[in-house]
Amino acid sequence: VQLQASGGGLVQSGGSLTLSCAASERTFSSYTVAWFRQAPGKEREFVAGRKVYNSNPYYADSVKGRFTISRDNANNAVYLQMNSLKPEDTAVYFCGAGRPITSMIREPSGYHYWGQGTLVTVSS
Repeated sequence: VQLQASGGGLVQSGGSLTLSCAASERTFSSYTVAWFRQAPGKEREFVAGRKVYNSNPYYADSVKGRFTISRDNANNAVYLQMNSLKPEDTAVYFCGAGRPITSMIREPSGYHYWGQGTLVTVSS
């Protein structure tokens, strides 16, 4: 499965962005999908994830209440709506797809396929 992330950009603190991740195959709907981010000098960290069939989402505590992950299985896509952005949200955002067990949903090693990343910069 090939993933293509897009939608990053420069936004002021308090603003909003929506990231998109398009998949190349219809089998995408059978994978758990997630967004991770990586800031300079830091490890890749979990942001949000969703299992197949739009089950209950998972969020990092740092984004809960501000970010929303959704998936459109009919169009092989996953989205990340980001509101109330903060400078600390600045990072390269990656979409991932895989079949992690529940305990591994928040771990990068749980995902087999990755998009190329899209940069989000939040200015103060």
